[in-house]
Amino acid sequence: MNNGSSLQINGAVVAPGTNVYIDIPVTQLYTHAPVTIPVHVIHGKHPGPRLFVSGAVHGDEINGVEIIRRVLKLPAMKRLRGTLIAVPIVNVHGFINHSRYLPDRRDLNRSFPGSETGSLTARVANIFLQEIVAKCTHGIDLHTAAIHRDNLPQVRGDLDNPEIERMARAFGAPVILNGGLVDGSLRKLAMEAGVHTLLYEAGEALRFNELCIRGGVRGVASVMRELGMLPRGKQSPNRSDALVARSSTWVRAPQSGILRATVVLGARVNQGSRLGIVADPFGEREVDVTSTASGIIIGRTNIPLVHEGDALFHIARFEQPRAAEAAVEQFQAEHLNDVDPLLEEEPPIV
Repeated sequence: MNNGSSLQINGAVVAPGTNVYIDIPVTQLYTHAPVTIPVHVIHGKHPGPRLFVSGAVHGDEINGVEIIRRVLKLPAMKRLRGTLIAVPIVNVHGFINHSRYLPDRRDLNRSFPGSETGSLTARVANIFLQEIVAKCTHGIDLHTAAIHRDNLPQVRGDLDNPEIERMARAFGAPVILNGGLVDGSLRKLAMEAGVHTLLYEAGEALRFNELCIRGGVRGVASVMRELGMLPRGKQSPNRSDALVARSSTWVRAPQSGILRATVVLGARVNQGSRLGIVADPFGEREVDVTSTASGIIIGRTNIPLVHEGDALFHIARFEQPRAAEAAVEQFQAEHLNDVDPLLEEEPPIV
């Protein structure tokens, strides 16, 4: 917990009751221009948790950047207890180049804890872990699907950890995936360091999605309320309860060809349901893509040109698929008609 003392990041001392920007040096471009990770710290006057919120760990996943911008504008931040460390762009190289990766083609979210003397990606991972994550008690890492894929808003965490379950349910996404920890991921290394960290997945790389952004802003604010960092206020009386998926599976292309998808994100499907059709350009050979499980579509490809074995549809399994479908519909209705008085009014991105 933040006991009201000063916080130090990259040598900069942040006193209680202050609001500062810090640039953490990473490296230089070969043009000699410096590359820094931009950080915004709101250090409250009163004790409370220290929460990091990170975006663009994968440089082409930009919804998180907008989510953090809106969170920082919330009027309730003036009454913050504890500390918010906002890092909208962790992978600056990837963000500039519209790329998931750093210039060395490594995945930052598989490179933690990194090292001071390793590859460029390893050095960025080490800097972020030491200068940001190690200073915190909690974290929220914001992601989207990869390029040409789309994810239904969902949170992922180890629900065997009571604090993670509390954060996940407070976030308010329609789906919670009870996921394990992936080697080299930010979430795994943060958890091993005792920093309770949640992952939010929503939308597609290099695209803004207003529903996903609104859900993320409300989710971060709701977690901060749950942790006692923001005043509770009034929540929507129809706020949906997330349902936990204990497992998920990908349906893959049965042959190479052109996909005509017939289901949307959030749709409820039964085992054996048709999800789409893959055909050659002449239509001489058409093969149904069928669901291998009953559940909800939480991810899908957006590019219709597929090779045999490509991942096409991500299905989350639920004990009550109808209830999960209803939660998705309610989430969409709530966030497209946001009435939460503690959220800053923003013109929707269209």
